[in-house]
Amino acid sequence: MTLKPARLLVLLLAIAAIPVMAQNVAVVNGKPIPTSRLDAIVKQAIASGQQKDTPDLRARIKEQLVDTAILSQEAEKLGLTKNEDVKEQLELARTQILIRALVQDHIKKFVVKDEAVKAEYEKVKAQAPAKEYHARHILVEKEDDAKSIIVQLKKGAKFEDLAKQHSKDSTAANGGDLDWAVPQSFVKEFSDAMIALPKGQFTETPVHTKFGYHIIKLEDERAAKVPTLEEIKPQIIQRLQQQELESYHAALKAKAKITQ
Repeated sequence: MTLKPARLLVLLLAIAAIPVMAQNVAVVNGKPIPTSRLDAIVKQAIASGQQKDTPDLRARIKEQLVDTAILSQEAEKLGLTKNEDVKEQLELARTQILIRALVQDHIKKFVVKDEAVKAEYEKVKAQAPAKEYHARHILVEKEDDAKSIIVQLKKGAKFEDLAKQHSKDSTAANGGDLDWAVPQSFVKEFSDAMIALPKGQFTETPVHTKFGYHIIKLEDERAAKVPTLEEIKPQIIQRLQQQELESYHAALKAKAKITQ
């Protein structure tokens, strides 16, 4: 069978259009939604660690993109892009996107050297506390209430029981247990009183902080464990990248012409 020239032309045009159509996830009111947009959102979802690239995920994102296109087209049709508040918000969004792109571009070019990582790790080790402490506490609002609890403790009452009965802290249900922590985890007044205690003892005078009045019991203490380089290497790299971005920003600002 021989195709007529007109039908052949239609067929060739249809074939030529297939790659173009494949680049779009949908076309809404004549306006295409590119597949690259769907791919970018899928990539973000996967990067968050909460999603996997599945047909169901792509179908849901496609539906969202279609809905978004319908609504945004209606907003444009109503002339809302001419609204001054909308213009300002669009410009702010554009600025944020540009800044994010600039940051990503600069970080890609910034090579974190092993020597820099090791040097930063040595700083971390030098600043690490020597000890960590396992403590409990009872937190109340009034000093007299704290003194009354101390009297009960001296008479032999169990610290955990009194914490459950009287403490207004979220640890009350666990008997005031604060688990193992370094002194820097607490406000100074609290940590000073805690590290001064002998093991197994409690503070015999209320410790006042911005949170209220505490009775603190030191359960135990031990040498603090310093994480290995491999354990905290990602955090160190992130810190070095942040330092680089701050230096980059400072250099740009120094060169900028700013007038009031």
